[in-house]
Amino acid sequence: MAKRVFDVVLAIFLLSLLFWLIIISFVLAAIDTHSDGLFIQERIGQFGNKFKIYKLRTYREPNFSGYVTISKTGQFLRKFKIDELPQLLNVLKGDMSIVGPRPDVPGYYDSLVGENRKVLELKPGLTSIAAIKYANEEAILKKQVNPLYYNNAFIFPDKVKLNLDYYYNQSVWGDIIIIAKTIICYFFRSNLQ
Repeated sequence: MAKRVFDVVLAIFLLSLLFWLIIISFVLAAIDTHSDGLFIQERIGQFGNKFKIYKLRTYREPNFSGYVTISKTGQFLRKFKIDELPQLLNVLKGDMSIVGPRPDVPGYYDSLVGENRKVLELKPGLTSIAAIKYANEEAILKKQVNPLYYNNAFIFPDKVKLNLDYYYNQSVWGDIIIIAKTIICYFFRSNLQ
């Protein structure tokens, strides 16, 4: 119950503080991607239940060659995770938490077995220790000969391990520490690159 209260209070605070940024980013995303500016996708939530996740659209529809390209605005929004801010609405709806395993598409968390399946007892979150560790996941996967294999064999199992550790050690104070680490990771790492 304390976690839910913490989530709702923080989501309302962040939405009121960042509302202007979300609106401006939404308009820029819509213009730059030639779309309605939103990306809505089915993800796996708590107990394996499916829900619709909200993000700002960061890519253009496939061009004549079939390639999906990330827009200039989208690159900026992704770098600072601004495209993820609409998920604060998912937090208010109760689909997500501020801290918890990042929600994945069907075929990953919902296919876990044994003790690993305990991860599904957690609400998916905006951030987690796994999300911080793999903040540059796209860059890691681009370097691999077979990105899908590398993700399935190395990255995803490590995320499960980190999220299972969170399952056994979660607390509001621990969530505050993860949020602080997230801010440092996404807003100060860019100055070091």
